[in-house]
Amino acid sequence: MILSGDIGGTNSRLAFFEDIDGSLVWKLQAKYPSGKYNNLTEIVEEFVESYHLEVDYACFGIAGPVVNGRAQTTNLPWIVDAVDLAQVLKIEKAHLINDLEANTWGIEVLQPEDFSILNFGSSGASGNCAVISAGTGLGQAGMYFDGVKHHPFACEGGHADFAPRDEMQVDLLNYLLKRFEHVSWERLLSGPGIVNIYEFMRDSERAPEPSWLLDAMKDDEPARVITEYGMSGTSLLCEKTLNLFCALYGSEAGNLALKTMALGGIYLGGGIAPKIHSRLKDGIFMREFIDKGRMRPLLESVPVRIILNENTALLGAAHYASEHSELKPRVREIIPTSPRQAV
Repeated sequence: MILSGDIGGTNSRLAFFEDIDGSLVWKLQAKYPSGKYNNLTEIVEEFVESYHLEVDYACFGIAGPVVNGRAQTTNLPWIVDAVDLAQVLKIEKAHLINDLEANTWGIEVLQPEDFSILNFGSSGASGNCAVISAGTGLGQAGMYFDGVKHHPFACEGGHADFAPRDEMQVDLLNYLLKRFEHVSWERLLSGPGIVNIYEFMRDSERAPEPSWLLDAMKDDEPARVITEYGMSGTSLLCEKTLNLFCALYGSEAGNLALKTMALGGIYLGGGIAPKIHSRLKDGIFMREFIDKGRMRPLLESVPVRIILNENTALLGAAHYASEHSELKPRVREIIPTSPRQAV
């Protein structure tokens, strides 16, 4: 039995996979609010003890840099150690990888219906790939292509410096520099980033903030309200916020494609992209993605896809565990059936 985890700043999601005739079949999953627990081991113990399943192998994708099997979570006050997790699970070794690395491992086992295409790119495009995922934070990862298969690797590109491209974005940078010592791409391309852009638009008087909108944000998560009214066009302020978010998302995705020479494709993961699917397809994203001067023809050739399957990181962590265990010679596929919800 393989225990797989997708550990984020908002939620921690765990799943069990069983090896059946050389395939990994999804058995059940559960979701826990990360902030209500002191550490990951508490969540793991609760999940395993609830279902009395014996764990043979485990892998957890975690939001934050992983160094020598240890991670300080970016958006949680946790220290996560693979040795501690192995001891709790009573197994020889638990694997700890970056959550975006887990996503890249998951892409290999997804189906065509798990993607939405933003750009078809060149026919037969192949080569390196990369993933950029806006959610609670901004994650990035790459996949090096050796001519036969892809090899996922983690990075922390979401914390690289934000680079403005026009006068309004320069104003945005100056606005955020009054709040933050370092303005990274994550300060813009994330749930909190949507709120930062919204407040910039409001405070720079680029659109008015009606009282009913302010009231709505008091009763719900601001990023969700901004996204909802931006998508519907109900609020000009929210719509302008979402348009700038999509432009910035496209710009940084294009940067990532250039830095990793991702001619095999760019994938948009995370929780935000599927929610603003139609806005990403209306042209703003791809306009900024390809607008790289002399590199424009190169970027026009790059396939760009949105990952629609929210379980990609869980599938990827299970895939990683299978590839790094004695199961490796026997595993043919992961069957992403609809799992039984544990909680």
